[in-house]
Amino acid sequence: MERRKIKSTQVTLADVARACGLSSSTVSIVLNETPLSRYVAAKTKAHIRKKAAEMNYHPNALARSLSSRHSQTIGVLVFDISDPFCMSLMRGIERTLYPTPYLPIIMDADNRQEQFDRYLDMLIGQRVEGLIVVANWLYSKIDSLSKIEKNKIPMTVVGRDLSVRSIRSVVVDNEAGGYAAIEHLYRLGHRKIAVLRGPKGLADSSRRWQGIQRFSAEVGSHLDPQLTLQLPAYADPTSGFKLGLNLISELLDTKNNFSAILAFDDLTALGAMRALWRSGLRVPDDCSVLGFDDIPHAAFTSPAITTISQPMLDMGSLAANLVLKAITTPPGSESPQLLYLLPPTLVQRDSTQKISRRKAAK
Repeated sequence: MERRKIKSTQVTLADVARACGLSSSTVSIVLNETPLSRYVAAKTKAHIRKKAAEMNYHPNALARSLSSRHSQTIGVLVFDISDPFCMSLMRGIERTLYPTPYLPIIMDADNRQEQFDRYLDMLIGQRVEGLIVVANWLYSKIDSLSKIEKNKIPMTVVGRDLSVRSIRSVVVDNEAGGYAAIEHLYRLGHRKIAVLRGPKGLADSSRRWQGIQRFSAEVGSHLDPQLTLQLPAYADPTSGFKLGLNLISELLDTKNNFSAILAFDDLTALGAMRALWRSGLRVPDDCSVLGFDDIPHAAFTSPAITTISQPMLDMGSLAANLVLKAITTPPGSESPQLLYLLPPTLVQRDSTQKISRRKAAK
């Protein structure tokens, strides 16, 4: 049986050339803005561009990439696109790439290492010119990124510090954030502060803890070990809410007094607030609560959460700009800087207030 040829309705460069009465090579030179286009008369250029617009012509990006060996694509591999933290970073990346000729190819690993590895291979196969990894704190294994290094693809990781592996990284200054968090509660008069640390082994958590300890040492304040709790490792970023709820519920059962809670992140803070509410305690009248990250939920809840804000839009934007710069920079002339620390900001809302004299005396 004879196969019928399906005629493509897409306008080709040859179609534009016929409509203009010119050679395909001349039209290609103009529409692709090659160096030879400067020898084409301005009137001819205008005629070609007008005709291409009228015919709704779109260049074949795949064909152009094959001939030029430039795909003009940047892979954006997100470890969990549903994580509010990752979403804000993504917005910064997209805003930066939008005005450029580079098309982002966005892939979500859904918190699964095998899916992350598979998508990484697919992006390499698509010949992306750069890679941005949005790695929330659940992402731990980095061996697969060596494939990117071997293929000499410019890469930036945002949200995790992998600079020890000579991987360009954009993160918030977590130590400064921990310092600012405990300082805020201390200035409000709180001395008995429950600290919910992040999972053991997580660099972000240990650096925040370093900042907390540094401030406490400077002012001679004592951190009660009985009020210092640690979140276990978990595979779902939204589990922080449940774990915060459970940890504070258990702490309340011990009858240890505390007037404030410093949570690992905003979701953990939300869980802590739920535990306080279930026990008949009000925030901030009976207990102040402070989070970290400044995800949208922090401002929308009631009371709104005081938090240490990560400049997530700026972090995403910087990561994209670093990749773009690396793509256009000749090999061997790149900046030696690998770690980019962005300053955090305290955002004071309704969940913290000065401690009353009565509570301070307890």
